[in-house]
Amino acid sequence: MTIKTALLLAAALTPLSAHAQGVPEAQRSAMLAAIDKHAPELESTAKTIWGWSEVGYQENKSSALLQARLKKAGFAVTPGVAGMPTAFVASFKQGSGPVIGILAEYDALPGLAQTTAPTKTAIPGKAAGHGCGHNLFGAASVEAAIAIREWMIANKVQGELRVYGSPAEEGGSGKVYLVRAGLFDDVSAVLHWHPGDANGVSTGKSMANISGKFRFHGISAHAAASPDKGRSALDGVEVMDVAVNFMREHIPSSTRIHNIITAGGEAPNVVPDFAESYYYVRNVDPAIVRDVWARVVKAAEGSAMATGTTVDNEITGGVYSMLASETLAKVMTRNLDAVGGEQWTPQEIAWATELQKTLPTQKPLDSVRQTGSRERGPDGGGSTDVSDISWTVPTIGLNAATWVPGTPAHSWQAVAASGSSIGIKGAAVAAKTIALTAADLFLSPETLAAAKAELDKARGPAFQYDALLGKRAPALDYRKPTPAWEGTAKSN
Repeated sequence: MTIKTALLLAAALTPLSAHAQGVPEAQRSAMLAAIDKHAPELESTAKTIWGWSEVGYQENKSSALLQARLKKAGFAVTPGVAGMPTAFVASFKQGSGPVIGILAEYDALPGLAQTTAPTKTAIPGKAAGHGCGHNLFGAASVEAAIAIREWMIANKVQGELRVYGSPAEEGGSGKVYLVRAGLFDDVSAVLHWHPGDANGVSTGKSMANISGKFRFHGISAHAAASPDKGRSALDGVEVMDVAVNFMREHIPSSTRIHNIITAGGEAPNVVPDFAESYYYVRNVDPAIVRDVWARVVKAAEGSAMATGTTVDNEITGGVYSMLASETLAKVMTRNLDAVGGEQWTPQEIAWATELQKTLPTQKPLDSVRQTGSRERGPDGGGSTDVSDISWTVPTIGLNAATWVPGTPAHSWQAVAASGSSIGIKGAAVAAKTIALTAADLFLSPETLAAAKAELDKARGPAFQYDALLGKRAPALDYRKPTPAWEGTAKSN
């Protein structure tokens, strides 16, 4: 054993608090061995879900596969929770004690179909890909849970372990509906992870986000013979875009507004009677997001008035900013350091070297071996529905190096790595870290109490959860294409 390894193990076994000891070394070793034993199952599950690449709220096969794995391992599984057919809660309870939740995601992204080649290679006939590595996320979380259950039984540990199968993280806000349904009300702590290009535990804030679609309705007419008889829905969309662009100067500088046109007509010689745009508004402060979104809605209404059209809008998603637990981060960091980073084979290094040639940012490949010192990450960037959980339950997560260093999320390079052996190795690091962290928390009510006190202070005594997406039902069709206009032009 090297001096560094000895120090890391010693740190991992230091008291969690003045009154609580961590998991004994023999038990920790047994948990890690259990995850290694089930490595073939982790790989099979992750690669199968990668091959299916099902997008948000359409992850029928992926969800069923994870549920089947958990049932076989002895969990009680409740499917279709919170009005989402592909959501589920799996639980194992032994006596009374803390309730620890582990999150599992499994939705893919549209437009990112890619093989595991280190060069951009599309898959014919395939549209979606796991550009955020959620195939790894779900598989690793499930294997971590199975190892924890085995440890609880072997050591007669009291408490309840839950796995939350949460669909549609990518814009569908699946976890928000789980929170709104009260499924975390009795949970003591929630653990999660995410694929990335480095190992680490971060407590930086993500961005709160409201997303939604604006549908303009006009009057169709022949664009050349009788344009005066028409009212262009596309004009409404474009005028709204101009209005929002002028608005950008007069909103908080850290705010982000993104939009695309998802429907704009079918033929240039027909005045379109339907057009649709899809907007995101982001800021670290949820209150600012609410305010700016209200102004975007007014811009849409004004644009409809100016173009003689009508408009309706639908909020399809809404998430808070992250409020990660510093208390839990200390426990998870200690365990990540003890687990250590990934070790790649010469073949994997050669593959990664080839892929890295396609990346705009070059980082040392051996950085995946490191876990790094924990630092508060930068605020801002992306958004996640894990954030809503973090405002209701002490929550912490880690990133694991499943991608080639320098790989951006939502890229074909991330898809390729997520289906490769290096992705599987990173997922195993995450599974081990989560398993050890959950075990420590089951044995430390003092740590859980400290995390709860920290959360209460951070969110304020008057806090009451109010979902940014309101009371709407899950937008189960948000990934489905907008139906094409069914009419046809009779003259050209």
